[in-house]
Amino acid sequence: MAVLEHLEPGRVFHFFEQMSAIPRGSGNTKAVSDWLAEFARERGLRYQQDALNNIIIFKDASAGYEGAEPVILQGHMDMVCEKAPDCGKDMTREGLDLAIDGDFVYAKGTTLGGDDGIAVAMALAVLDDESLPHPPIEAVITVDEETGMDGAMGIDVSGLKGRRMLNIDSEDEGVFTVSCAGGARMDCVLPVRREVFAAPVQRITVQGLVGGHSGTEIDKGRGNGVQLMGRVLASVAEETELRLVEVCGGLKDNAIPTGAQALISANAEVTAEVCRRMTQSLREEYRVTDPDVEVTVEPAETAMLPMDAVSTRRAVCLLVCHPNGVQVMSADIPGLVQTSLNMGILTTGETAVHLSSSVRSSVESQKQMLLQRIACLTAELGGETSTRGEYPGWAYLPDSPLRDLMVEVFTDQYGYEPKVEAIHAGLECGLFSAKLPGLDCVSFGPDLKEIHTFREKMSISSVQRVWKMLVELLRRMKP
Repeated sequence: MAVLEHLEPGRVFHFFEQMSAIPRGSGNTKAVSDWLAEFARERGLRYQQDALNNIIIFKDASAGYEGAEPVILQGHMDMVCEKAPDCGKDMTREGLDLAIDGDFVYAKGTTLGGDDGIAVAMALAVLDDESLPHPPIEAVITVDEETGMDGAMGIDVSGLKGRRMLNIDSEDEGVFTVSCAGGARMDCVLPVRREVFAAPVQRITVQGLVGGHSGTEIDKGRGNGVQLMGRVLASVAEETELRLVEVCGGLKDNAIPTGAQALISANAEVTAEVCRRMTQSLREEYRVTDPDVEVTVEPAETAMLPMDAVSTRRAVCLLVCHPNGVQVMSADIPGLVQTSLNMGILTTGETAVHLSSSVRSSVESQKQMLLQRIACLTAELGGETSTRGEYPGWAYLPDSPLRDLMVEVFTDQYGYEPKVEAIHAGLECGLFSAKLPGLDCVSFGPDLKEIHTFREKMSISSVQRVWKMLVELLRRMKP
């Protein structure tokens, strides 16, 4: 039996639940893209599906709206796949286990994928309903937004006629986003040498951190597991001779790591005492944001040789000195993060340590400055860097008829004006603005809590209100 079948709006939650049964982590989108193509075929709707799995579905205007300018409904089909430590689900093969708790929909033990499955569900509900009045619809659903917006970068939009775009990829009801930061991914590769070292092997674990989205929640002061592991290793190295075997943490560039692990070869008693003190220190430092942070150590075994002294020092230095978190706040918009960085994915191979970070800034020169800093540090340590997934920011449009109409509709329905703001997170709107000159765009959405974590949940009542607003907005687009 469907879990969400009794919820309204019925078609929105119906399509959301159908999509939730299909694994759709970034890079694993062929099945969900094919499902969307089948949706279009079943309804006789024209569609374009490309080699990246992006899909565009077209629907003619309803009666009386034939002369209206087309509107683009835009979102992404991929999701961040995070799960609780005790969750055994294989998110590359298994769908989500949806559940309801009061006003919220969530997925048991995993991320929900409301970011951005709710955009897809709303777009499909519009395309499916023959009773809704609307201008011509161009539903643009991209892939791999969560790992660098590769879908939006590669999509061919030459067939789009619309220059009004509703991006349903925001997580706060009543907030209209009209500008965002640009960003890039920076990959560091630090070569290492290995040799025999006679000391016990131990596993150090940093855990209990809250994590979160590296754009919208980077200013909350939450601990980064990768960065904190660097501090722990440096503290151990100050008190005893240390050799690093391997270190890892984080799963996504744009998710603040909730923990990290390291295998080391060092004096066991000294290591245990340092980890005990670090737990006390970190719990004091993060008593508000991450009260459950903990550093543990236990005996371990490994067939891999430890790194030599020079490689260990360089790896620890990279983790300790690599910039992380908020770098600059905006002087123009109070409370807006202007430039930041998140140490997102740390792995170790036989011959190198790999670190990938998400760099964001609404000022292009500061983004480049941060990339230069990382490159300089890595080069001094004997490593190399490369940049990928660079995307432009989205500039504020002083004259926006679409924004004005949305504010009007929202105010009429809610009885107060929405908040119109810029955000520090990256949105596909910047890429589409570059591809479609003159694009008038606004991003909005229902309330989603703790996205990119296994605690993610979506407000049912908020979905209902936002859907009502979308329907009315489309109705008022009559020529």
